[in-house]
Amino acid sequence: MKLGIVVLAAGQGKRMYSRLPKVLHPLAGRPLLAHVLDTAQTLGPTRTCVVYGYGGDLVPRRMADYDCIWAQQAKQLGTGHAVMQALPRMQDMDRILVLYGDVPLTRPATLRRLIDAAAETDLGILTAVIEDPTGYGRIVRDESGRVLRSVEHKDATAAELRIDEVNTGFLVADRVRLDSWLAGIGNRNTQGEYYLTDVFASAVGEGVEIATSQPQTRDEICGINDRGQLAALERILQRRQAEDLMRSGVTLADPARLDIRGQLRTGEDVSIDVNVIIEGDVRLAAGVSIGPNCLLRDCTLGPGTQVFANSIIESAVVGAEARIGPFSRLRPEAKLADHVHMGNFVEIKKSEIGKGSKVNHLTYVGDTRIGSDVNVGAGTITCNYDGVNKHPTVIGDRAFIGSNASLVAPVEIGEGATVGAGSVVSRKVPTGKLTLTRARQTTLEGWQRPSKKPKTS
Repeated sequence: MKLGIVVLAAGQGKRMYSRLPKVLHPLAGRPLLAHVLDTAQTLGPTRTCVVYGYGGDLVPRRMADYDCIWAQQAKQLGTGHAVMQALPRMQDMDRILVLYGDVPLTRPATLRRLIDAAAETDLGILTAVIEDPTGYGRIVRDESGRVLRSVEHKDATAAELRIDEVNTGFLVADRVRLDSWLAGIGNRNTQGEYYLTDVFASAVGEGVEIATSQPQTRDEICGINDRGQLAALERILQRRQAEDLMRSGVTLADPARLDIRGQLRTGEDVSIDVNVIIEGDVRLAAGVSIGPNCLLRDCTLGPGTQVFANSIIESAVVGAEARIGPFSRLRPEAKLADHVHMGNFVEIKKSEIGKGSKVNHLTYVGDTRIGSDVNVGAGTITCNYDGVNKHPTVIGDRAFIGSNASLVAPVEIGEGATVGAGSVVSRKVPTGKLTLTRARQTTLEGWQRPSKKPKTS
């Protein structure tokens, strides 16, 4: 069977009050539509077609990495009209599954149940029984329980409004019959739109039994129409991700205070404290611990590494048993070997730090290669930028850089060399030697600090 998936993503989302098309608003750091397309791909469709409209080609351009085709709905005239735009591109499909670009949390298992439920008939729909069905279309059944039609909330009678089974909009149908049913629908309703749900009555009129199935949880059918609903689904998705992590063995100090906006892969016995943000592709090896208020983005941390409070690690690689923070910042292309210590208010950018080296206090290291077992004293700065170009600094194994040193690149510090505190180094420092650039300390006898004259009234 050739399964074609149609994703409706043409709406503006007026209640978002945004120039950005609704389906491009981020949920857990990724567009709403990306979540839907990821789910669609797990079903193994032959073809996926996304119907776009508001924002012109912005949606196709933003989602260019996805293997799908695009159909434009120039005027948004309803869900039925939207599907009509896609079907000409689906003429060789056997079945069509309709999804929604602003309903991001539907589980693949729910959609598979819908497909299976409709295997012996030409139309299946996803329905749900909810306590407050306000705003949803109602499912009208006959006395034997057969689905007769779906009626929109605005068009429902008083009796129909008391029905608590609602239409979620998701359906799977035989492609040929869906094409025929859509050709016969009209727009004689309060919205003046072509409703996809009007095909239900056509199917019943032809004697087609409409199969139904239900989602596991209510959040699977929740669409997003405003910023409040977006925030609510954000918390639901973050809770889902936190529960998945805990089931895999990760310790979370508070599951409600973790945000994953990408992919997090973890080893055994990883622990994460509160208010941690994960972005991009993050890998934490066994035994890693992350302190509170940290941001990790596109980084890899080796076994047993500890990250203390209020640290930022971005596009960096850290070895095993390292110690980072508190208040440290690793910028892109930083590489720390095993057992490196990086402490308070230290920033490292595009640099390699060798095994066992320590950069513990108030230091900036940029465009630098530091060897093993090096100690970099507090307040050290690698002066790598001359206003136009960046220049490298090389520090050999076992070197000792005294506090408040300025290393003016390009410069090389030899193995085992010592740079005295307060030095400004601009030439090569020889191996194993002590280098000082401080002026001799002088005390001026008889000098007095200037004093202010007393004020006269």
